[in-house]
Amino acid sequence: MTTQRNGEEIGQCGQEIYESRLRTLLETEENIGKIVSIGVDSGDYEIADDLLAAGRRLQQRRSDAQMYGKRIGYNAVYAVGGSLLRTAQ
Repeated sequence: MTTQRNGEEIGQCGQEIYESRLRTLLETEENIGKIVSIGVDSGDYEIADDLLAAGRRLQQRRSDAQMYGKRIGYNAVYAVGGSLLRTAQ
């Protein structure tokens, strides 16, 4: 059964999964700048060039997934009026 979370909780869980389980696995040269969608209940993830594609792929596998999206290697998915910063080099 899926635990219903609010947006803030999804963000916290997703970031925690990314940092503790996925960061070292995903932050490779070929993935930097791509998007990862993470199912916060399962820890399953999908990588794509854009947020919608990654989310749709994950939703095909986990129709009830509560998803967290992140641009691999950066501090934000998108930048409006600013710039994206690399989190590690």
